[in-house]
Amino acid sequence: MSISETLNLAILVSGSGTTLQNIIDKINDNTLNAKIQMVICSSPDAYGIKRAEQNSIPVTIVQQKDYNQSETFSNTIIKEIEKYSVDLIILAGFLHLFKIPDKYTGKVMNIHPGLIPAFCGKGYYGHHVHKAAIESGVKISGCTVHFVNNEYDRGPIIVQRTVHVHVDDSPDTLAQKIFKEECIAYPEAIQLFAEGRLKIEGRKVRVLNN
Repeated sequence: MSISETLNLAILVSGSGTTLQNIIDKINDNTLNAKIQMVICSSPDAYGIKRAEQNSIPVTIVQQKDYNQSETFSNTIIKEIEKYSVDLIILAGFLHLFKIPDKYTGKVMNIHPGLIPAFCGKGYYGHHVHKAAIESGVKISGCTVHFVNNEYDRGPIIVQRTVHVHVDDSPDTLAQKIFKEECIAYPEAIQLFAEGRLKIEGRKVRVLNN
C-alpha cells in the first residue's frame, strides 16, 4: 500500500469506544489517513455503537453468547468484515478471543494497557491490568500495540509507550495516564502499517525506514 492510499479499517469494540473515538478524531483532523468502513460490537448496549452512529459508520452487533464456540463467533465476525473492503482489523477494547484465519496474519492489531509480556493474558484487561501493576510495585507501566495471533496478548509487538507509576497512583489515575499514551501509540502503529513499514520477523516486528 502506498502512503497516498487511504487505509480501510474495521474496528471491533465491546464497551464505551474511547479508542474508537480516538481513531475517529485522528482521521477527522487528518493526522491519520484512514477510513473506518465498519464497526463490530459484541454488546448491544455499548456506548461505542453511538460513537459509530454519530459518525455515520455502519455497525454490526455480534454477541459471543449466541455462539457455542469461539471459532464460530470469530468466523461470523470475519464474514461481516468481508462484506466491506478492509485492509486492517483493529481491536479497540474488544474483550473476547478473536481467532483469525491464516490469511489475516499481520492484518489484525490490538492495544493492551500494559507493557507486554507483563500483566497480560486472559483476564488481564482494563482496570485489572492497572490494579495488578500497582500491587506489584512496578515503577513503569504503559501500553503495547501488537499484531494479533490466536492467543491472548501474544502477538508480535509493534509499539510500546511508557508512563511512571507513582506510589500514590490508583488504578484510575494510572489508567488516565496510560490512555493518553494509547491515543498516540495506536494511530502511530496504524500509520506505520499504512506506509508498509511493518515487517514481522518471528516474534519481532521490524519498523522499516521510509
